[in-house]
Amino acid sequence: MGGERLAAVIDRLVESLRSAAIYNPDVQVAPACILWPDRDRQWETIILRLQNELPELLVLGDYDPANRTGPGIWLRCVIAEKIGDVVLPGNIFPIIYLPGVSRQDLRAIETCPEHLKPLAELQYRGVIWSQVNAKDWTILAFLKSDQGGLGLNVSQDNKTKNAMQLALHRLLDEDLDLLKGKHLDKDYFNTLLTSGDPVRDLLQWIDQGDTFKAERGKNEWSGFVEVCESQLAFNPDADAVLTAASKLAEGEGQWHPVWERFCEAPNRYPNIPARIRQCRMPDLDLFSNAKTHGSWPQWNQSQEKILFKSLISLKDLPEHKARQRILELERDHRDRRKLVWAEMGESQLALALKYLAGLAEYTKNPIAAGTVEDVCAMYCNFGWKADAAVLKALSCINNKDNGEAVIAAIRSVYLPWIEQSARYFQKLISQSLYPGGAGYHQKNQHYKNGECILFVDGLRFDLAKRLMGGLSQKGYTIEEKPVWSALPTLTATCKPAVSPVKGFITGDEVNTDF
Repeated sequence: MGGERLAAVIDRLVESLRSAAIYNPDVQVAPACILWPDRDRQWETIILRLQNELPELLVLGDYDPANRTGPGIWLRCVIAEKIGDVVLPGNIFPIIYLPGVSRQDLRAIETCPEHLKPLAELQYRGVIWSQVNAKDWTILAFLKSDQGGLGLNVSQDNKTKNAMQLALHRLLDEDLDLLKGKHLDKDYFNTLLTSGDPVRDLLQWIDQGDTFKAERGKNEWSGFVEVCESQLAFNPDADAVLTAASKLAEGEGQWHPVWERFCEAPNRYPNIPARIRQCRMPDLDLFSNAKTHGSWPQWNQSQEKILFKSLISLKDLPEHKARQRILELERDHRDRRKLVWAEMGESQLALALKYLAGLAEYTKNPIAAGTVEDVCAMYCNFGWKADAAVLKALSCINNKDNGEAVIAAIRSVYLPWIEQSARYFQKLISQSLYPGGAGYHQKNQHYKNGECILFVDGLRFDLAKRLMGGLSQKGYTIEEKPVWSALPTLTATCKPAVSPVKGFITGDEVNTDF
């Protein structure tokens, strides 16, 4: 290894084990093996993983040659190269892991258990992987010691020791550079055990319930419980999912970041709204609002019902009162669009209300003044926004009942505005001629070589303005030139009117096909 600083814990562990066999050939003979006593079986959970890294690692246990495991006499035969079942690398000293065995067990030869007696003499011919003080390596000692260990800052309380042992398999792959200077306590090791993201795990548990626990191993679940107790004063073993759902909605103290995390990606946890609905919501009063009750879906649902009734009732109001009422409703409900329930599709009317309020503003004054050119200018400047607001409000709705409420609101302010505007325009045209003229009277358009003409059927002026906005955001340079449409505004009339071959198209001004 050449003293090179390795990246992960497992690399340093492998280096430490192998370096135990380093000897001075001028005064010593080569050791027969490296003994690894582990009285409390602290390292046992990672032995299979280490055998992938250490082909010379043998284990004392039941006879299982495939996993390089067997009784003491078998291990003696393997290191003596008398067994064909296991072939060890020829240039590396064998390592024998002894679960449940201490150095003292080997030294007490007279009272040594029968299964250890074949290995007892190896303590003299071999070496023992141990600390500089001759004590066996524990996990805590290896992590903390700066003499042969990793020299890390580790808490020594019992909860940290337990969490450390449970998370040992995850700790092996941790980058040592990231561990240096960090205080490693029970929360750190439990976090390792819970995939490194305890808040996500908690939300998944609330969302999935017993399924989440069933999919975790015993150690992972224990780590998850420890993290919840430490960071949230909450025990998933003792408290039910609904208790957690209630605390989530309340969002107080350490639960506030958990609530914010849920709001960042609510669709990952589709069952959480239903969980919260099963909990009792705080009592309402005159000052209840989105800030005090916005985390409760049942409150948001009740507000949607109130808004539904209010929008339906607009059909019975005069135009000016309906417009005023829509703006009042917008002030009352606009904060609900910031809540997570809007993203989850549970605030359709509150979302539509934004565009209904815009419609109420755009339709305060009908386009009913000035010349034809004035009418054209007013529509191009702001009138089209009313048409766009209608479509956007309707696009927020995906069920019939809410659609009826939004339509009632639209008709209350939009219908009078569009009728007055249309009748005034008709009056102007009756006194002169339609500015666009008949299709066959329109002049041919001149196009440059290589210029492409794209005809879009049904591209209303408000949709064209939205298209221009989208193209501008993508960096395109847009030039706008409004023109009067050919009449009637049907494909059979309008498409030929803008065609480069318009001069070659003939037809009667009045016929059964328009």
